[in-house]
Amino acid sequence: MSVLTRDEAQTRAKLLDVHHYGIDLDLTGGDDTFDSRTVIRFTARADADTFVELKPAELRSVTLDGQPLAPETLDENRLPLKGLTAGEHVLRVDAAMRYSRTGEGMHRFTDPADGQTYLYTQLFMEDVQRVFAAFDQPDLKAVFELTVTAPEGWTVLANGVTEHLGKGRWEAAATPLISTYLVAVAAGPWHSVRTEHRGLPFGIHCRRSLAPHLDADADEILDITRACFDRYHEKFDEPYPFDSYDQAFVPEFNAGAMENPGLVTFRDEFIYRSAVTDTERQTRAMVIAHEMAHMWFGDLVTLRWWDDIWLNESFAEYMGYQTLTEATRFTQTWTDFGVTRKPWGYDADQRPSTHPVAPDPDAVPDTASAMLNFDGISYAKGASALRQLVAWLGEKDFLAGINTHFARHKFGNATLADFIDSLAGATERDVHAWAKAWLRTTGVDTLTPEVRAENGNWHLDIGHESSGGVWSKPDAAKDRNGLKHLTTRKSPGGRRPHRITIGVYDHDLHDASLLTLRSRLEADLPATGNIGISTAGPRPALVLLNDGDLTYAKVRFDAESLDAVRTRLSGLPDPLTRAVVWNALRDAVRDGELPAMAYLDAARAHLPHETDLALVQGVLSFAAAQVADRYLPAEDRPSALATLTSLCRDLLRRTEDGTNPGLRLTAVRHFIDVAAHPDTISAWFSEGTVPGGPELDPELRWRILGRLAVHGAIDDAVIDAELVQDPSAAGQEGAARCRAALPDPQAKRAAWESMFATDDLSNYLFTATAQGFWQPEQADLVREYVERYWPDAVALAARRGPAIADAAGHWAFPVYAVTPHTLALGEACLRDADPIPALRRKLADQLDDLERALRVRGA
Repeated sequence: MSVLTRDEAQTRAKLLDVHHYGIDLDLTGGDDTFDSRTVIRFTARADADTFVELKPAELRSVTLDGQPLAPETLDENRLPLKGLTAGEHVLRVDAAMRYSRTGEGMHRFTDPADGQTYLYTQLFMEDVQRVFAAFDQPDLKAVFELTVTAPEGWTVLANGVTEHLGKGRWEAAATPLISTYLVAVAAGPWHSVRTEHRGLPFGIHCRRSLAPHLDADADEILDITRACFDRYHEKFDEPYPFDSYDQAFVPEFNAGAMENPGLVTFRDEFIYRSAVTDTERQTRAMVIAHEMAHMWFGDLVTLRWWDDIWLNESFAEYMGYQTLTEATRFTQTWTDFGVTRKPWGYDADQRPSTHPVAPDPDAVPDTASAMLNFDGISYAKGASALRQLVAWLGEKDFLAGINTHFARHKFGNATLADFIDSLAGATERDVHAWAKAWLRTTGVDTLTPEVRAENGNWHLDIGHESSGGVWSKPDAAKDRNGLKHLTTRKSPGGRRPHRITIGVYDHDLHDASLLTLRSRLEADLPATGNIGISTAGPRPALVLLNDGDLTYAKVRFDAESLDAVRTRLSGLPDPLTRAVVWNALRDAVRDGELPAMAYLDAARAHLPHETDLALVQGVLSFAAAQVADRYLPAEDRPSALATLTSLCRDLLRRTEDGTNPGLRLTAVRHFIDVAAHPDTISAWFSEGTVPGGPELDPELRWRILGRLAVHGAIDDAVIDAELVQDPSAAGQEGAARCRAALPDPQAKRAAWESMFATDDLSNYLFTATAQGFWQPEQADLVREYVERYWPDAVALAARRGPAIADAAGHWAFPVYAVTPHTLALGEACLRDADPIPALRRKLADQLDDLERALRVRGA
């Protein structure tokens, strides 16, 4: 399909003023297609040619101002409109459109638990063309009126309040001006919980088979929704701009959620069928807060072109975490951000595919390139940059600028320049210079302390360097205290200024395991050059740069501080401080400065004493998935798994009294995942419980079966029997994952064929199969598939499109084949095979991570 270029969008925006869409969808025609009839009213400002986009299964008829146009003139996804005259026009399009099984366009899902069918739209970027004809670009906003014919017994949800007219006919209230990609419909026999807040109808919706689980959490979800809604109205001068607020938890959703005005769609894994930790509930609450922030930044004021996607996502990411902290019981959200989201940004920013938070418009020439920027930079780095901006600017001036921005551009479109101008009007600080340094640059600055004591005082010098993504050679002369200096290439001077807090800690006089805060120092680091600080008193035990995590930079330790961290990390008083330390250790491992086994030793020593669930989860995940499975040579993996198993046993013993069920659940999950022998977890499965709890719910049962499958301790009969007990969609995914994990050539062959030889798997079943296929214990068994992966993935992506390409590049990649041969195969694929952009980006990132793993192994 043709992609829309920025130049084409600019030309069309100058030509057209789009007023109104009337969209009529008939969802009663069968399992494969639905009818879509669209009436577009628009004005041309001059005589010219243009085009409208759609991707039909069948284009039945088109008329422009009552005159028929030939359907056969449709060229891929473009229908030419030739000879337009200046003035008003009416375009009518009648088409049959295909349902999707990949989460793009109009997704169709039949629930295996009860046979009920559900439909929902995901129209982001250019997928509106899969549902109705449109002038598909974000700066051609219009009013949308939808009517939908659905099977009897269904409920239809949309951006505006919907009314059932009888006989399956539904009508949605007209929207205000919104972009095409924000139109939303969800239809099916939904289970709904409805209420009102501040005069607006609120609703939450899910599949009927999940109704008991939604009902159990409805009060929590609605309380979070109300609290965030109220807090945003305290922050923002503009009131909520739409007529209702529905939140639909939908099946097989590719993203976490989508900010459709008045109808936010979420992946329905957020309706918990099994026990979860409080950190997972916090994550759900953050996504609710994130999507609600989009109602203002993204929906009320929308980007003009996709180079400014960060204006949507960075703002919502920052506001989601900050508002949750201010308005709900989840007051430690920035700790979770620091240990889970921020590393996503750091990792992305050190790959060759890095880009500025706000890329140059010329770097986003079309929609295909724009789609690649939905990554850790646009979300996590951008949110970190905004958090640094608030620290530097002050929240009062920041919010004043935001409110000016909303007032100037409501129901319209805006650019980075517009946003910065709005901020600049609220402060005397040079916001334009800040934006140039922070939003137009790439890479991660590294801050390094040098501490010395003299004459009763201590002195701190802070080195400030910018890091690229290229490794330098080891310098044996600089190896010290277990740190190796196989680092990323650095250039003198950083890229950007930083306002940071420096934490100064002493050994506790009464408890040798603790570190006590002496003071916190504020410092402004210039964009280039280093700074020094002199302070009275003895040398501290630990000097921690970026304590409080207000900036975006890697931090290092001086030798004495590193010793304090190794022995007393868990004795630091604040979880956010500990998150900064764990991130510094993580970065040092990835940069080859800290041996991977030293990270495991730190986890083994300090996690048994950790109280913050996000930290336990984040550290265990990195220790298992990266350190044990990728960064250590295969011969060292058994020792690493033994260390992690012992650590999890300690956590289980610590939680035997039932006082911390979330920590115990985390320990149980990770014990299962790293089990090197099947005996213990097989006994748990047989008994239906972990001794001392918890009882095994569906999630834990499938998790155990997945690990037993890897070890060859179960067969298809056991998987089939469990599927009888849990025939849900999650059960189907669990079974697919287990079957693909069996250490049997025939099972591997069947899994591979299902992923790459047929197009029958939905997006979720493809992902589940891929998750089971590659296992570190089965390197010899799957060796032949490492070579098959590259041509098969390229062909699959070309057939099935970006969503499956993304899954193939992420989940089906041979991530455990950490060898130079795998790297060479991947480089040849990128050089010669011409994968579609979505797959190319995934492969490039995976290969960079693979190269890093090889270098860490050799450090």
